[in-house]
Amino acid sequence: MTSKVHLTFLGTGDQIPSRARNHTSILLDFNEENILIDCGEGTQRQFRKAELNPCKITKILITHWHGDHVLGLPGILSTLAFSGYNKTLFIYGPKGINEKIKKMLEIFNFYKTYEIKVEEIKPGIFYERKNFFISAEEMEHGIPALAYSFGVKGSKRIDKDKLKKSGLPEGPFLQKLKEGKDITYNGKKFKSKDLIYKEDGKKISIVLDTKLNKRILPFVKDSDIFICEGTYSKELEKEAEEHLHMTVTQAAEVAKKGKVKKLILTHVGSRHLKNMKGILAEAKGVFKNTTLARDFDKAEV
Repeated sequence: MTSKVHLTFLGTGDQIPSRARNHTSILLDFNEENILIDCGEGTQRQFRKAELNPCKITKILITHWHGDHVLGLPGILSTLAFSGYNKTLFIYGPKGINEKIKKMLEIFNFYKTYEIKVEEIKPGIFYERKNFFISAEEMEHGIPALAYSFGVKGSKRIDKDKLKKSGLPEGPFLQKLKEGKDITYNGKKFKSKDLIYKEDGKKISIVLDTKLNKRILPFVKDSDIFICEGTYSKELEKEAEEHLHMTVTQAAEVAKKGKVKKLILTHVGSRHLKNMKGILAEAKGVFKNTTLARDFDKAEV
């Protein structure tokens, strides 16, 4: 199984979609997990264009209940039913999402062939497995809103090239090497430190609609990839604050202070569509390793 985290940007626009940019949605793929972060209108069509199978979705994370982030939910849930989806679908979101999903399912009634479990989450780790965890933090957007972080835990791995040269066969006893224990095989001693290396953990943080606040920096600190909204330019900082959004300069400053490795801007303001180079230059002037996501862009770590 691969230890890489793959990201596909299915939608990178703001409240008003354009020919090039659909409403916000991001797919995170790690081993058997396919996690959809937000589901703007048209997301299921974006799956088709990207040649991705929506039936592989395991979880949906909702940042907040604004139309450009959730209007694609009825369609994708209905499509899953008609496509033979047979897993339990987990939907996570901020306070009030239980009632909203319930009402949505009443309005857009369809024959469900699978179970949907909805959970309102609070700040902190809300889902954890042996090799990864997902955490959330409250944001400020006028309604309940969350940022998410996906963390891959560090692990010890066997260097396959060194193992082959050592002459040791594959087997369950190799677990002892991972535990830091030396082993003896056919009268020869093999040291753990000679065959094992440590793979560092990974962190992907996603901060969408919110005004700048003191919780963002500690939440995204040391991220390998920091995905953040880029709705407003610095000249519109006052307007951004009034509408509870961030500017690209603010996002870049957080990236710099948080010592993240890479900043990816999304949720691009429609007013800036003719000045994408200027928006990117503004951010790169503060934090050099910045990119501006386009629909169907991919990233991995």
